[in-house]
Amino acid sequence: MQTKFSEDVIPLTQMKVNPGRIVKHVEKSHRPVLLTNRGRGVAVVQSLSDYENVADELAFLKAVVTGLADIEAGRTVPLEQVKQQFGLA
Repeated sequence: MQTKFSEDVIPLTQMKVNPGRIVKHVEKSHRPVLLTNRGRGVAVVQSLSDYENVADELAFLKAVVTGLADIEAGRTVPLEQVKQQFGLA
């Protein structure tokens, strides 16, 4: 998701004038748009599906990191014990 500054940085006034065009742009390009006010970034517009995908990926990565930290700290349970706990043995 490479930002194209010529297309993805838009003054806030354009969002006020034609929000539908910007929404269509983020849905079609799958890139977020940076809204600016007086040359400074003030907000990001992103399609809902792209936002949900990023949120899911972040949650997955956090779970992996937590799991790896648990393994490193010795907080593990033998597989047989887990199978018994869930009635799979």
